[in-house]
Amino acid sequence: MDSPLHHELTVALGLARQAALISQTVLSEFFLTQQKSEVDSLTKTDFSPVTVADFAIQALLAGALIQEFPDDALVGEESADELRDNPQLLQQVATVLKVADGWHARDESHVCDVIDLCTLEGQGKKRTWVFDPIDGTKTFLKGKQYAINIALLAEGKEGGREEVMSVVACPLLDWTLGTEGDGQAINDATVDKTGRGAVVYCVKGHGVFVEPLLNKTADEKPRQVPRHAEQVKTVDGLKSVTCWQSLDSGVDTLHERVAEQLGMDFPGSDLLGWVNRWVCLSLGLANTTVWVYKKRERKAKIWDHAGAMMLFREVGGKITDVDGKSIDLSQGRLLNQNFGFLAAPERVHGAVLEAVNEAMEQKGGR
Repeated sequence: MDSPLHHELTVALGLARQAALISQTVLSEFFLTQQKSEVDSLTKTDFSPVTVADFAIQALLAGALIQEFPDDALVGEESADELRDNPQLLQQVATVLKVADGWHARDESHVCDVIDLCTLEGQGKKRTWVFDPIDGTKTFLKGKQYAINIALLAEGKEGGREEVMSVVACPLLDWTLGTEGDGQAINDATVDKTGRGAVVYCVKGHGVFVEPLLNKTADEKPRQVPRHAEQVKTVDGLKSVTCWQSLDSGVDTLHERVAEQLGMDFPGSDLLGWVNRWVCLSLGLANTTVWVYKKRERKAKIWDHAGAMMLFREVGGKITDVDGKSIDLSQGRLLNQNFGFLAAPERVHGAVLEAVNEAMEQKGGR
């Protein structure tokens, strides 16, 4: 891809591959020593592989990006407080980092320092890197779909921050999905048996590309994704992706009612992680998602969406919240000015929004 951000994209793609290697190494070592019953009972707060992978990948991304782009700000999910309180966990994270070629810490204290760079807001900085080391922690622990999200934001023309580059690594997603308009529905258990995965990326205004994440051969060229959402002119062409009956933050019955009103098969593609859902939308495996939180006070986290949702815009999609407002990325770590999400092909976004409003009014949720 020929773009003004060629260097940034090259660096981010390399780091995405190194991050995927870390995640797969941690996961494979874990499965060699654990029983399935133990896997099912673990959470992100346990001394678990997702904890080790989260910290190690955030350290890799933060350390490498600040070294390469020292004038940029960083925003990530983790802080190093837990590591400082748990020397054994810190030692594990530092050991795992040696798998990667992208960046190496001077010592364990350095690991903590670079992770904590991501807790700052970066006021006064013109560009901000936002990343989620492991999106889909529950599915990661079970060897199912998860993603590594890397986004670059820059100052917008009218202030605030706008997405300018996205790189998403999906270590368990078949990179050929979405070719020739197959449009098949996928779920968290739809795992690429070859172990090559997919990396999906874009620079604003230059389209979306996908290629193998690991073990890419010299003759495999990046595949540009068609602007498929641009071709959808009526609600008859809508295909859903959601998270059905797996998260208690959304209103499942309302999402189902919207799909019924639009004549859309439901749930369609069913994925736990938001980043995977945005990838699914960008590849044409779906073209519509609606998410209404149970409570107005619930706010989305920037690292679950920034960059990844830009992939859908680059193929002709429109994204707002369920009130029809543009997504505001200038509010820090949380999307404080928005409630929920609505993504659909641009030409029918209004029709989907109308169906959402009607369903919310029927439920008394506006």
